[in-house]
Amino acid sequence: QVQLVESGGGLVQPGGSLRLSCVISGFTSSRKAVSWCRQAPGKGRELVATIPLADGRTTYKDPVKGRFTMSRENGKDWFYLQMNSLQPEDTAVYYCKAATWAGYVYWGQGTEVTVSS
Repeated sequence: QVQLVESGGGLVQPGGSLRLSCVISGFTSSRKAVSWCRQAPGKGRELVATIPLADGRTTYKDPVKGRFTMSRENGKDWFYLQMNSLQPEDTAVYYCKAATWAGYVYWGQGTEVTVSS
């Protein structure tokens, strides 16, 4: 059974940092990419960052470029999102997503990040 488990969310002041973790298990098919997405209150889910597993070249959406860093633990299915210089507009539930070459998509349960003074 495929599982994606996120952790690391919480309440942080503007300008602060958090590191989110995603542990993936149970995959038997080849994965194409792992991403972090977020959903702010009252808004749709949006992509934040993606690691294509073929080349490992991480890409970021403009709102987080230069502030967020997505990484992978060497040799493991652990993925991280280091978030610096957090702003209130970063408040959202953050999700880990894994996509396979066959077109299947798997989601974690999400971890909530609140940026507020």
